[in-house]
Order: sequence, then structure tokens, then C-alpha cells
Amino acid sequence: MIHVSIVGGSGYVGGELLRLLLRHPDVHIAQITSERLAGKPVTTSHPHLRGHTDLTYTSQQQLEPCDVLILALPHGSAAQRIEHYAQIAPRIIDCSADFRLRDPALYQRWYGEAHPNPQWLERFVYGLPEVNRAALRTAHYVSGVGCNATATNLALLPLVAAGIITAADTVISDIKVGSSEGGAQGNDGSHHPERSGVVRAFAPTGHRHTAEVLQVTGLEQVHLSITSVELVRGAVATVHCLPHASVDEKALWRAYRARYRDEPFVRIVRERGGIHRLPEPKLLSGTNLADVGFDLDPQTGRIVSICAIDNLMKGAAGSAVQCLNLMCGFTETTSLDMIGLHPL
Repeated sequence: MIHVSIVGGSGYVGGELLRLLLRHPDVHIAQITSERLAGKPVTTSHPHLRGHTDLTYTSQQQLEPCDVLILALPHGSAAQRIEHYAQIAPRIIDCSADFRLRDPALYQRWYGEAHPNPQWLERFVYGLPEVNRAALRTAHYVSGVGCNATATNLALLPLVAAGIITAADTVISDIKVGSSEGGAQGNDGSHHPERSGVVRAFAPTGHRHTAEVLQVTGLEQVHLSITSVELVRGAVATVHCLPHASVDEKALWRAYRARYRDEPFVRIVRERGGIHRLPEPKLLSGTNLADVGFDLDPQTGRIVSICAIDNLMKGAAGSAVQCLNLMCGFTETTSLDMIGLHPL
């Protein structure tokens, strides 16, 4: 049994971490912090956990040593205090974007400022098990993943691994996302009369998660375009690829099956009939699954690779717990074997 503490637990990712770890047979949640809600029950912000925990929030000043520290803080917070957190726990998982990029120059390019602790970047392993499983087994410091980057990366990995897409090929990822991607703190854009019913392009170009796709895939011509839609949970990346050489459907099937046949959370979804022929995020709510599918335009050779995830799970807390399992030698799927709901 390991002792895990969560720093910044009052947001949506913190709530998902709690939901997952409360049912983990090898984890004891030692502490969970919120400066705003210190002293109050965690069910104040996570009412769905009523009857499952009597934990109360503490402040960071009350943190005690533990085995694993999971940081669910706003961007920029972890990087400022990483040396302090490293004194509290020998293993850290940071769910923010602070340590996702290994190259300080890439960080500055996409985040518009120098990294406050660049010497720590190379110490973190990027927390996508489908890419870094071996490194995660011996890691002490693990970064989170961007939800948009995760959907795009998982859509692209079979094509990159098979050499169907190479560095010189153009890739455009059109990503539709739900409102929970904006976090638990409200703003003008999340105000219900403004958010409800939208199909709003909020980042047609220049989204920061592009840097994670460049880093993971090694591609050079990657373009992300993000659109808000009428969802709470979920993200679906529809990735358009223009390969350097023609490819047929059988070759695509071989590529996807070869890359994902042993992945416990990736399902290939490409049915001939019915209304759920291709990946759909609604079916994945609350799960750590990633559904991946594809289509091929025989006239132009354009490949359309699709990946759907729950942005709070496979795109955040679920991947973090999957990484924790690998880091600590537990079965990788422990506490992550939920089945999606239908209808929802």
C-alpha cells in the first residue's frame, strides 16, 4: 500500500483522480489540498463522491511526506515550486503542462516565456504510456498529457510507426472538445448562455498542444485547430493526413492492428454499419479508453484518422493513474477498468 497525496484537488481533474484512487486497492489517499476550500470536505466540490470518502481539504503548508505526489495545479504553478515538492515525495506526477516538453526552446516558442526551471525538463518522462511505457516503469518524475495532444497522437501513432506518414507530410488535426476542457473556474466563454449550443472555433491555429504532437511523433508539418462544441466531457480528433505515397485500406488495417494490438485502453473502431461506425467521445465518458478509427479517400489518397477520448480521463487523470500504476509496479489497468455508459 502506497500513500498518495493530491495537490490542487478541487478542480475537475482532482475530482477524477479522487474517484479513481478511492477504488484503487494499493493506494491510500493521505492528503488532498485546496487553498480555497481548506478545512472543508472534498464533497463540497465533488458531490458525486458522497458516501465514498470523509477526506477534507488541507492547505499545502500542511503537506506531509508521502510516496507519490500528484499535482493538479494551474499551468505555471508546479514549475515554480518543483524543488519543494521533490522534498515531499520521491515520485511526482504533474498533470499540468509545466514539464511536458523536454526542449526549453520549444517551451518558450509555444508558451511565450522562458521555463522557470529548465534543468528539470529532462528529468520528467512524458506521461503517455502508449509511447513511454518502458521509461515510466523506472521514472521518478512524470508529466501529464494534453488532452488535444493525446487524441491527435493516438490517431497518428500507427501511421508514423508504419512509415505511412513521414516528417515532410502535412497533418491537420481538427479537434472538437467539450466544456470541461476549460476547467472548473468559470469565465465569459463558459457562461451558460454563451457556451450552450456553440460550435465555436477558439484556437484555429497556434494551440500549445501542437508542441506535444511534434515532440511525440517527430513530424514537422502538424497543425491543430480546436473547436468548442455542445459536450461537457469528450474530445475527438479528426486528423487529415496527406501521405507522400499512396496506400490501400489493407495496409492501414495492418498499421493500426500492429500498433495497438497489445494496448489495454486503445480500441480500433471501424464498423461497416450502424450509427457508431467510427470513434465517438460520448460513449467513453468516465473511461480511460481511446477509440481509434480511420477512413481513406480513394480519389485523393487522403487518410482520415480519428481518435475519441474522455478529456478528463485518458486526456488527464486516467493517464496519470495509468502512469502511477507503471511507476509503482502495479497492474497497469488497476482502477481503470470502467465501462462507458450508453445511452447518456
